[in-house]
Amino acid sequence: MKLHASALAIGLLAFAAFPAWSADAMMPASIKVADGMLTGSNGMTLYTFDKDTAGSGKSVCNDACATNWPPLMVKEGEMASGDYSIVTRDDGKKQWAAKGKPLYFWIKDQKPGDKTGDGVNNVWHIAKP
Repeated sequence: MKLHASALAIGLLAFAAFPAWSADAMMPASIKVADGMLTGSNGMTLYTFDKDTAGSGKSVCNDACATNWPPLMVKEGEMASGDYSIVTRDDGKKQWAAKGKPLYFWIKDQKPGDKTGDGVNNVWHIAKP
């Protein structure tokens, strides 16, 4: 009986030491979930753009568009995992994507929880996990 209890304790410790089985463990540090939507690590709402093609590996929001809709950039050392991939922008920089759609902030959101970009021109939408 003691051997069985020891084996169970070791198994539970091993499970606790490897939280990679949870959905959050598959999420890059730059992306969080709050109130059913994706946010940057700063708590600001993230958006997707209908003109981006999921899975294309590219963003079509560049230049003036990217000034108003700043891309969520990949930080040094971050790697794609699960539903979160990396796209290459026209300038060669790397941007996060969720389910193949590049992720952006909206310049008019002022504080965490703002969602003023949802529905802009009927092509911008809150990103969902």
